[in-house]
Amino acid sequence: MSETISPVGLVAIGRNEGDRLKRCLRSVPAHIPVVYVDSASTDDSVAFARNMDATVVELDMDKPFSAARARNEGFASLLKQHPNIAFVQFVDGDCELEPDWIDSAEAFLRMHPSIAAVCGRRRERHPTASFYNKMFDDEWDTPIGQADACGGDAFFRVTAFQAVGGYDPAMIAGEEPELCQRLRTADWQIWRLDAPMTIHDADMHHFNQYWQRTIRSGFGYAQVFHKTRASGGDMLYQREVGSALFWTVGIGLAATLAALVFGAMSLALAPVIWIMQLLRLGRRQGSAKAAHMLVGKVAETIGIVRFISSQMRGQNAGAIFYK
Repeated sequence: MSETISPVGLVAIGRNEGDRLKRCLRSVPAHIPVVYVDSASTDDSVAFARNMDATVVELDMDKPFSAARARNEGFASLLKQHPNIAFVQFVDGDCELEPDWIDSAEAFLRMHPSIAAVCGRRRERHPTASFYNKMFDDEWDTPIGQADACGGDAFFRVTAFQAVGGYDPAMIAGEEPELCQRLRTADWQIWRLDAPMTIHDADMHHFNQYWQRTIRSGFGYAQVFHKTRASGGDMLYQREVGSALFWTVGIGLAATLAALVFGAMSLALAPVIWIMQLLRLGRRQGSAKAAHMLVGKVAETIGIVRFISSQMRGQNAGAIFYK
């Protein structure tokens, strides 16, 4: 990666990404300056990034960690070295850039000064390698056009990103929609382009991986909902938090109350409702995905409860999910 001045810079974040990080950094056009933010990797990530002439920021893991904090620190380092950069691409270290994405995103933002950020199609590298990879590939296929939010891979206008203060480093998950809400409140727009953007390598093959990811998602839903409700603006993730609590706590309480009124046999109400919902979802989504969606409500509820507990104890989210 050369020292040639570019209007675009890139911030990649990662931890022990191995070959995935190598593909990520090799996919960056040679003229674009790169900052790699490392979160205490024990593999050769830092050495490889330096070999690729990337600036490396090694996070102090004694401080509360989040992906949002990593991106902010990478952005600060990038702007310190290249203060005239107009656009920044954020990318997760397990993603590879598509060849024409940077040019497409830059051209679009230059043509539309009211747009703060754009994203494109993120796809899975091996969508058929596992049920989970296929689920993620479907998840990444979002509608084209003006959007409420983008994900971790996104191309930002630097002035817009700075105007709203960047990511909230306290967010453990859902930091992207929360940032995009602040941008929209400030009259900026977010767009999803009909263009390939990145290739993601989830490499997920086991239920436990899905379970832990979903717990973290539940925590993030609750955290973002709590912040946006307190801010007085549109509440994000209200539906997701409500749905998780309804299908776990709500159904359980309903069955318990019915048992108190009508007898112990009413406790069967909860599994009957779950089975009915499973059959309903199965007709639309397939039985395997339906089962994961319902079981995921339990994991999300665990995450929500963990957030509530962390609030009561004054514990930082980064201390819960990252050691």
